[in-house]
Amino acid sequence: MEIAFLGHSSFKIKTKTSLLITDPFDPKMVGLKFPKTKADIVTVSHNHSDHNYVEAIENAKKIISGPGEYEIDEISVIGIPSFHDNKKGEERGKNTIYVIEAEGLRLAHLGDLGHILSEEQINTIGDLDILMLPIGGKFTIGYQEAVEIVQAIEPKIIIPMHYFMPGLNKETFSQLDKAESFLSALGLRVEKLPTLKVKEGSTPAEDQYVALLEKK
Repeated sequence: MEIAFLGHSSFKIKTKTSLLITDPFDPKMVGLKFPKTKADIVTVSHNHSDHNYVEAIENAKKIISGPGEYEIDEISVIGIPSFHDNKKGEERGKNTIYVIEAEGLRLAHLGDLGHILSEEQINTIGDLDILMLPIGGKFTIGYQEAVEIVQAIEPKIIIPMHYFMPGLNKETFSQLDKAESFLSALGLRVEKLPTLKVKEGSTPAEDQYVALLEKK
Protein backbone atom coordinates (compact mmCIF):
# COMPACT_ATOMS: atom_id res chain seq x y z
CA MET A 1 0.00 0.00 0.00
CA GLU A 2 1.18 3.50 -0.81
CA ILE A 3 -0.20 6.67 0.79
CA ALA A 4 0.43 10.11 -0.71
CA PHE A 5 -0.61 13.45 0.82
CA LEU A 6 -2.53 15.72 -1.56
CA GLY A 7 -2.78 18.49 1.05
CA HIS A 8 -5.21 19.61 3.76
CA SER A 9 -7.12 16.38 4.62
CA SER A 10 -6.80 14.67 1.26
CA PHE A 11 -4.80 11.49 0.69
CA LYS A 12 -4.35 9.10 -2.20
CA ILE A 13 -4.32 5.51 -0.95
CA LYS A 14 -3.14 3.04 -3.58
CA THR A 15 -3.48 -0.72 -3.23
CA LYS A 16 -2.87 -3.52 -5.72
CA THR A 17 -6.57 -3.55 -6.65
CA SER A 18 -7.84 -0.01 -6.16
CA LEU A 19 -7.23 3.69 -5.66
CA LEU A 20 -9.00 5.61 -2.89
CA ILE A 21 -8.96 9.37 -2.31
CA THR A 22 -10.08 11.02 0.92
CA ASP A 23 -11.64 14.50 1.22
CA PRO A 24 -10.81 16.10 -2.16
CA PHE A 25 -10.76 19.91 -1.85
CA ASP A 26 -11.60 22.92 -4.00
CA PRO A 27 -8.23 24.53 -4.78
CA LYS A 28 -9.79 27.98 -5.13
CA MET A 29 -11.11 27.77 -1.58
CA VAL A 30 -8.10 26.08 0.04
CA GLY A 31 -5.32 27.81 -1.88
CA LEU A 32 -3.37 24.63 -2.64
CA LYS A 33 -3.30 22.90 -6.01
CA PHE A 34 -5.44 19.79 -6.34
CA PRO A 35 -4.67 17.49 -9.25
CA LYS A 36 -7.35 16.24 -11.62
CA THR A 37 -7.12 12.54 -10.95
CA LYS A 38 -8.87 9.22 -11.33
CA ALA A 39 -9.94 7.07 -8.40
CA ASP A 40 -12.11 4.05 -7.75
CA ILE A 41 -13.35 5.20 -4.34
CA VAL A 42 -13.77 8.66 -2.82
CA THR A 43 -14.59 9.30 0.84
CA VAL A 44 -16.09 12.62 1.94
CA SER A 45 -16.07 13.34 5.67
CA HIS A 46 -18.52 16.25 5.48
CA ASN A 47 -20.14 18.62 3.02
CA HIS A 48 -17.75 21.59 3.05
CA SER A 49 -15.92 22.61 -0.12
CA ASP A 50 -12.49 22.00 1.37
CA HIS A 51 -13.45 18.33 1.78
CA ASN A 52 -16.11 17.43 -0.81
CA TYR A 53 -14.74 18.52 -4.20
CA VAL A 54 -15.66 15.24 -5.90
CA GLU A 55 -15.85 16.87 -9.36
CA ALA A 56 -12.04 16.78 -9.39
CA ILE A 57 -12.16 12.98 -9.40
CA GLU A 58 -12.75 11.10 -12.66
CA ASN A 59 -14.39 7.69 -13.09
CA ALA A 60 -15.11 7.06 -9.41
CA LYS A 61 -16.96 3.79 -8.91
CA LYS A 62 -18.16 4.80 -5.47
CA ILE A 63 -18.44 8.10 -3.59
CA ILE A 64 -18.93 7.50 0.13
CA SER A 65 -20.30 10.46 2.06
CA GLY A 66 -21.71 9.18 5.32
CA PRO A 67 -21.92 6.42 7.93
CA GLY A 68 -22.37 2.81 6.88
CA GLU A 69 -20.45 -0.25 5.74
CA TYR A 70 -19.10 -0.51 2.20
CA GLU A 71 -17.09 -3.07 0.22
CA ILE A 72 -15.50 -2.13 -3.11
CA ASP A 73 -12.59 -3.75 -4.98
CA GLU A 74 -11.32 -5.69 -1.95
CA ILE A 75 -11.42 -2.55 0.20
CA SER A 76 -13.69 -2.35 3.23
CA VAL A 77 -14.83 1.07 4.43
CA ILE A 78 -16.75 1.70 7.64
CA GLY A 79 -18.23 5.17 8.20
CA ILE A 80 -18.63 6.14 11.86
CA PRO A 81 -20.82 9.14 12.80
CA SER A 82 -19.20 12.03 14.68
CA PHE A 83 -19.36 15.83 14.79
CA HIS A 84 -17.45 18.77 13.33
CA ASP A 85 -17.52 20.59 16.69
CA ASN A 86 -17.75 19.84 20.42
CA LYS A 87 -21.43 20.84 20.62
CA LYS A 88 -22.90 17.79 18.86
CA GLY A 89 -22.91 19.52 15.50
CA GLU A 90 -24.70 22.72 16.52
CA GLU A 91 -21.91 24.92 15.11
CA ARG A 92 -20.50 23.05 12.12
CA GLY A 93 -22.65 19.97 11.60
CA LYS A 94 -21.81 16.30 11.29
CA ASN A 95 -18.57 14.57 10.38
CA THR A 96 -17.86 11.00 9.33
CA ILE A 97 -14.84 9.01 10.49
CA TYR A 98 -13.76 6.34 8.02
CA VAL A 99 -12.05 3.08 8.93
CA ILE A 100 -10.45 1.54 5.84
CA GLU A 101 -9.29 -2.06 5.63
CA ALA A 102 -7.19 -3.31 2.72
CA GLU A 103 -4.26 -5.67 2.17
CA GLY A 104 -4.25 -6.75 5.80
CA LEU A 105 -3.93 -3.16 7.05
CA ARG A 106 -6.39 -1.08 9.06
CA LEU A 107 -6.46 2.71 8.67
CA ALA A 108 -8.66 5.49 10.02
CA HIS A 109 -9.26 8.97 8.60
CA LEU A 110 -10.93 11.22 11.20
CA GLY A 111 -12.07 13.95 8.79
CA ASP A 112 -12.78 17.29 10.44
CA LEU A 113 -13.35 15.81 13.88
CA GLY A 114 -14.23 18.52 16.38
CA HIS A 115 -14.32 16.63 19.69
CA ILE A 116 -12.62 13.99 21.79
CA LEU A 117 -13.75 10.49 20.81
CA SER A 118 -16.20 8.59 22.98
CA GLU A 119 -15.32 5.16 24.33
CA GLU A 120 -17.83 3.64 21.89
CA GLN A 121 -16.18 5.39 18.93
CA ILE A 122 -12.71 4.29 20.08
CA ASN A 123 -13.92 0.68 20.37
CA THR A 124 -15.53 0.83 16.91
CA ILE A 125 -12.34 2.19 15.37
CA GLY A 126 -10.39 -0.61 17.04
CA ASP A 127 -6.71 -1.43 16.55
CA LEU A 128 -5.06 0.63 13.82
CA ASP A 129 -1.95 0.42 11.73
CA ILE A 130 -2.37 4.01 10.52
CA LEU A 131 -4.26 7.01 11.92
CA MET A 132 -4.82 10.19 9.87
CA LEU A 133 -6.06 12.95 12.14
CA PRO A 134 -6.51 16.75 12.12
CA ILE A 135 -4.20 18.70 14.42
CA GLY A 136 -4.59 22.37 13.49
CA GLY A 137 -7.47 23.51 15.72
CA LYS A 138 -9.92 26.35 14.95
CA PHE A 139 -12.23 24.21 12.77
CA THR A 140 -11.26 20.84 14.26
CA ILE A 141 -9.59 19.39 17.33
CA GLY A 142 -6.32 21.09 18.19
CA TYR A 143 -2.95 19.48 18.72
CA GLN A 144 -3.60 18.78 22.43
CA GLU A 145 -6.83 16.87 21.73
CA ALA A 146 -5.06 15.12 18.87
CA VAL A 147 -2.38 13.89 21.28
CA GLU A 148 -5.13 12.56 23.60
CA ILE A 149 -6.71 10.65 20.72
CA VAL A 150 -3.38 9.16 19.63
CA GLN A 151 -2.74 8.02 23.20
CA ALA A 152 -6.23 6.49 23.45
CA ILE A 153 -6.07 4.60 20.13
CA GLU A 154 -2.32 3.81 20.06
CA PRO A 155 -1.96 3.48 16.28
CA LYS A 156 1.34 2.23 14.92
CA ILE A 157 1.75 5.13 12.46
CA ILE A 158 0.31 8.64 12.87
CA ILE A 159 -0.19 10.93 9.87
CA PRO A 160 -1.09 14.55 10.75
CA MET A 161 -3.43 16.56 8.50
CA HIS A 162 -5.44 19.79 8.45
CA TYR A 163 -2.69 22.05 9.76
CA PHE A 164 -1.19 25.30 8.49
CA MET A 165 1.21 24.84 5.61
CA PRO A 166 2.68 27.13 2.95
CA GLY A 167 0.21 27.96 0.18
CA LEU A 168 -2.96 27.70 2.24
CA ASN A 169 -5.51 30.48 1.89
CA LYS A 170 -4.42 32.73 4.77
CA GLU A 171 -7.76 34.54 4.90
CA THR A 172 -9.48 31.29 5.88
CA PHE A 173 -6.79 29.13 7.44
CA SER A 174 -4.23 31.46 9.01
CA GLN A 175 -5.31 30.49 12.53
CA LEU A 176 -4.48 26.82 12.08
CA ASP A 177 -1.53 25.56 14.12
CA LYS A 178 1.57 24.34 12.34
CA ALA A 179 2.58 20.69 12.56
CA GLU A 180 5.43 21.49 14.96
CA SER A 181 3.05 22.10 17.89
CA PHE A 182 1.61 18.60 17.59
CA LEU A 183 4.96 16.92 16.97
CA SER A 184 6.49 18.58 20.03
CA ALA A 185 3.55 17.72 22.30
CA LEU A 186 3.36 14.10 21.11
CA GLY A 187 7.07 13.46 21.48
CA LEU A 188 7.36 10.50 19.12
CA ARG A 189 9.90 9.83 16.39
CA VAL A 190 9.11 11.72 13.18
CA GLU A 191 9.87 10.52 9.67
CA LYS A 192 9.52 13.09 6.88
CA LEU A 193 8.56 11.15 3.76
CA PRO A 194 7.49 11.86 0.17
CA THR A 195 5.03 8.95 0.43
CA LEU A 196 4.35 6.22 2.97
CA LYS A 197 4.84 2.69 1.68
CA VAL A 198 3.62 0.03 4.06
CA LYS A 199 2.57 -3.62 3.99
CA GLU A 200 1.00 -6.06 6.41
CA GLY A 201 3.34 -6.89 9.26
CA SER A 202 5.75 -4.02 8.58
CA THR A 203 4.45 -1.79 11.38
CA PRO A 204 5.47 -3.29 14.75
CA ALA A 205 3.53 -1.81 17.66
CA GLU A 206 6.67 -1.05 19.67
CA ASP A 207 7.97 1.22 16.88
CA GLN A 208 5.20 3.84 16.91
CA TYR A 209 6.07 6.95 14.89
CA VAL A 210 4.72 9.97 13.02
CA ALA A 211 4.89 10.01 9.22
CA LEU A 212 4.98 13.66 8.12
CA LEU A 213 4.20 13.46 4.43
CA GLU A 214 5.17 15.94 1.76
CA LYS A 215 2.34 17.45 -0.26
CA LYS A 216 2.11 16.05 -3.77
